[in-house]
Amino acid sequence: MSVGLLVGSFFLLAAIGVPIGFAIGASSLLYFILYNPGFISMIPQRIWAGTNSFVMIALPLFILAGEIMNAGGVTKRIINFCGYIVRPIRGGLGEVNVIASMIFGGISGSSVADTSAIGSILIPQMVGKGYPKPVAVGITVASSTIGMVIPPSIPMLMYAMISGESVGALFLAGAIPGILVGITQTVLVWVISKKRHYHPEYTPFDKKHFNRTMRDGTLAVLMPVVIVLAISFGIATPTEVAGIAALYALLLGFLLYRELKGKALLEAVKRAFLSSSSVMIIIGFSMIFSWILAIEQVPQNIAAYFLGLQVHRIWILLLLDLIILVIGTFIDVTPALLLVVPILLPVMEGLGVSALQFGSIMIVGTAIGLITPPVGMCLNAAAKISKMDILDIFKGAAPYLACNFIILILVTFVPALSTWLPGLFF
Repeated sequence: MSVGLLVGSFFLLAAIGVPIGFAIGASSLLYFILYNPGFISMIPQRIWAGTNSFVMIALPLFILAGEIMNAGGVTKRIINFCGYIVRPIRGGLGEVNVIASMIFGGISGSSVADTSAIGSILIPQMVGKGYPKPVAVGITVASSTIGMVIPPSIPMLMYAMISGESVGALFLAGAIPGILVGITQTVLVWVISKKRHYHPEYTPFDKKHFNRTMRDGTLAVLMPVVIVLAISFGIATPTEVAGIAALYALLLGFLLYRELKGKALLEAVKRAFLSSSSVMIIIGFSMIFSWILAIEQVPQNIAAYFLGLQVHRIWILLLLDLIILVIGTFIDVTPALLLVVPILLPVMEGLGVSALQFGSIMIVGTAIGLITPPVGMCLNAAAKISKMDILDIFKGAAPYLACNFIILILVTFVPALSTWLPGLFF
C-alpha cells in the first residue's frame, strides 16, 4: 500500500505536468507524512548525500564544454571536417550529420546538446541541399542519441554514482555500442540518400580548403580520444578531464578560432548552469525516492519475482528491455536511471548480466526514449529549432531508430560488446 501510494502519486503528478524533480520530491514527502513522519528530518541529509559527489562535478563541466564548443565555432569546424570524411563515398550532409554527432557526443556527453548544436547548423543546410525537412530533422535527432552512449557520457556518470562501477570502465563499455549505432545509422542514411538522390554532385577538390579544414577539425576531434585515454589509463579523474575539456574548448574558441566573444561565453555559462541545476535537483530528490524503495525492500522483492519466473532467461531479458524502453518513453534519462537502476540491477546480476553490461543496456535503451513522444528531450529540442511538430519529427526519425533497437538487442545478448574493451584496460 505504501509503495503503491509512492509510485502512484509520482506518476499522477508527472502526468498533470509537475516537473519530474518536484514530482519525485512531493511523492516522497507524502510517503513520509503518512507512513514514517519521524524520517522527515532526514530529507535534507539525503538530498545533500545524493549530490555531494566529486564525480558529479564532471556533469556541469561536460555540459559547459559542449556549450562553449557551439559558441566558439568548434561545432562548425567538426561538421566541415566530417564533410571530407564522407567525400570518398560521395556522402552528403546526412552522413555528415551522423559522424559529426559521434564526434560532438565524444566531447559534450549529452544528446540534447548534440541536437541543439548540430541541428542549429545542419538542419537549414540539409533543407537547402534538397533534403525534405522531416528527413533532415529526423536524422539529426536519431544521430544525437549517440551522444549519450559514446564516451564520455553524462548518463554514464549518473550510472557510476548509482552502481558504484568505475567511470572509466563504463565509458569504455559504451564505446563499441556507440560506434555500432553510428556505423549502422551512417550505412542506412547512405542507402536511403542514394535511393532518393540526396547525395551531392561531384565537386572539384580544393587542396587549400582541405588542409585548413583538416587542421582545424583535427584539433577538435582529438579531444574525445584524449578524454577516454586519460580516464582509462588513470592519468586523470573524470572530473579533471571534464575541466580540461571545458578549458580546451575555451582556448580553441578564444585563441585559435577567435569566434568566442565575452557575451557568447556568458550565455554559454548561463545555459550550462541552468541545465546542471535542473539535473542536480532531480538527483537530490531521487536519492530520497530510492532510499524509500530500499526501506520497503522493493528491489529485493522485484528481483525475487523475476528470478522465480519459470521461463527462459531470454524472455526475462527481453521483458526487462521492454520495461526500460517504456520507462524511457515517459521519463527523462536522469530520473529513469535514478529510479530504475537500483531496482533492476539486482535482477540483472541474478541473471548473470554484469553491472557494466547492464550500464550499456540502460544507456542504449534510455537513449531511444530521447526521440520517442511525448517526453523525448531531443524531439522537443529539435522542435524548437525546426518549428515542427514532434510527431512529424518522430516519423522522420523512425527508420533510423531501428538501428538503435538492433544495437540494444545485441548489447543485451552479446556481453562482449560492452565488457571486452573494459577488460583490456581494467
